Amino acid sequence: MALRFMSSGMRLLASASSMSEAGGALAQWAPLPLRLIVGLGFLAHGYAKLSRGPENFAAVLHTLGVPAPHLLAWLTTAVELIGGSAVIAGAFVALASIPLAVILLTALFTIHLHYGFFSVKLVEVTEMGTRFGTVGYEIILLYLAGLGALAAGGAGRLSVDRWLAGGGGRRPRPGQA
Repeated sequence: MALRFMSSGMRLLASASSMSEAGGALAQWAPLPLRLIVGLGFLAHGYAKLSRGPENFAAVLHTLGVPAPHLLAWLTTAVELIGGSAVIAGAFVALASIPLAVILLTALFTIHLHYGFFSVKLVEVTEMGTRFGTVGYEIILLYLAGLGALAAGGAGRLSVDRWLAGGGGRRPRPGQA
């Protein structure tokens, strides 16, 4: 009986080891969807500022008392477009994360913090449709966590960063040079 129990335990350990190896292979791909959604979010916000005209965003910055609002409106738009593209491509992700995080932290402390945590606040539902309230800082924290994970863990497969490191987008298999 004890021998059969040990044999079952060994099979279980072998199975767990096999699953761990499969998880390791999948883990290399984990940054890709994170890069795509975080990068796309920044691209979308940068494009919205550009298509509406950065001078409209400058007016918002001016009402907040931000110095040099026109310069910072253009700079924010450029950082979101270039940084978002870099994150999607997995290019210089740790470096690109710095100005993107500065933009997020600025938005967090100047606008979103006093609206509370939740980003979706249902105000009312009428025959005319659903109306939502002010946006809190929940999504900003998610973006910051995504940037932090990518900066700390690397851009992963199919990234410029991996290609520049000599991996050509692939990690060599154990035992290969």
